[in-house]
Amino acid sequence: MRHVILCNEQGNPTGKSEIEAAHKAPGQLHRAFSVFLFDQHNKELLIQKRVRDKLFGGLWSNTCCSHPQQGEKIDQSAMIRTQVECGFQCPPLQELFSFVYQAEDPNGKGCEYEYDTVLTGKALKGIPFNPNPQEVDELKWIELDELLSDLSPDKYTPWFITAMKRILQNSNG
Repeated sequence: MRHVILCNEQGNPTGKSEIEAAHKAPGQLHRAFSVFLFDQHNKELLIQKRVRDKLFGGLWSNTCCSHPQQGEKIDQSAMIRTQVECGFQCPPLQELFSFVYQAEDPNGKGCEYEYDTVLTGKALKGIPFNPNPQEVDELKWIELDELLSDLSPDKYTPWFITAMKRILQNSNG
């Protein structure tokens, strides 16, 4: 059974919990990761629409988001989960930064309270998708200009909005 690693505000492990228990409001702070796969020119991002029965279901988010498991390195865990969720071999990833956020699901399904580590990589635009229907409703490439003009909380997950803005700040200076 998958679990989450509980942690403090610095991301240091403090224990573990079942996923469902950690996501009951107000949530238990735990480690997570968010994968952002860009095309080779950094003009487009591969995003996923979350299945309806997940927290923040029906909203668009980054390529893959999940939780590392005990004993796994975060980049390895992220590559494995990207393959499980999206159905293709994940390219090598680079860790960029981590941040803490807390957000309640707008449909009352629970709460996210995560120490989220953001990882990025480059993927070929022609890569065939085979998304896991229990995880991902849809995958698509989106031009960054289009994404940024439409980045609203009624369409996108809260962690995605926060991380995307920070990625752009880091790339611009």
